Amino acid sequence: MNAETPVCQLLQRQDADYRGWLWVAPPRDSWLEGGEGMLLAGDQIVLETWRARDRPAFSPFEDDAPPAPPGVVLFWPKAHALGEWWLLWLCARLPVGTPLQVVGENQGGIKRVLKVLAALGLGCRKVDSARRCTLFASRLDRVGIDPDAAWTSFEAEGLSLASHPGVFGHGKLDDGTRLLLERLPDVLPSKGEVLDMGCGDGVLAAWLARRGLSTTAIDVNGFAVEAARRTLAANDLGGEVLAGDVFAGLEDRRFDAIVSNPPFHQERAIDYGPAGRLIREAPAHLRPGGRLVLVANAFLPYPDLLERAFGSFEVLADDRRFRVYAATRG
Repeated sequence: MNAETPVCQLLQRQDADYRGWLWVAPPRDSWLEGGEGMLLAGDQIVLETWRARDRPAFSPFEDDAPPAPPGVVLFWPKAHALGEWWLLWLCARLPVGTPLQVVGENQGGIKRVLKVLAALGLGCRKVDSARRCTLFASRLDRVGIDPDAAWTSFEAEGLSLASHPGVFGHGKLDDGTRLLLERLPDVLPSKGEVLDMGCGDGVLAAWLARRGLSTTAIDVNGFAVEAARRTLAANDLGGEVLAGDVFAGLEDRRFDAIVSNPPFHQERAIDYGPAGRLIREAPAHLRPGGRLVLVANAFLPYPDLLERAFGSFEVLADDRRFRVYAATRG
């Protein structure tokens, strides 16, 4: 089976025996999924894909830790601070001396890994480069930095928000979310059940819970799920936070409103898939009269999707950068 992504194509041409190795935050690639390695990731889709095939898959936020592997490959993420966190986590949790390889696309900043590893006191050498990707090798060691130090908090909308590298809006309130929050009081019910889809750090979930609404939040990103849970706890608010891909896991549950600032990127690529599924499937998860309220960059092609799914919609706000849309189930 041939690798599909450039980073995996670079790995596939190596002489290394990767059987039993731990793949950390990899892309979706059938070459990896069909091999004999283990997975460590925070992405619920990737975790479920591996587990559906009875492959060993672990999350840093679950109790089960991966057994000591013969080696580790870290796929360097778009968010460099998240890549640094993965390095700290691996150095703190896995045996000293475990072989480590770090691979990534040149446009994604993989060459910065040299400085990151040097700052941690870890040696490094370049192994190979091809397909506009580079592969480095090192070994894990104790670096004396607790990965939990990456968790920070900030204040917004009178709430204390937990923040972690790799979670949308890390360390600040997104301007689109701010615009959405300005309009929500005009369109939300005074009581009932509300779903925060793609919850990120949990600012919407906490805002909704503070208004007395029964709040459920969901995100495919394990780091976001943990952040939202910490945000609710920090503000002494109740609410359910789930890991899931759009409506997966919610089955036939219905809500009085669904609110969202949906993502449209997968790493550096534009991906309308999750937002499209959110809009298409929202009517089936709303009670009669229930509303979908979402904010999006003004250039995104959501009006057509809303028209097809709901028959009509309204624009609640438009500041030329972002638009707030509302659609009601009949």
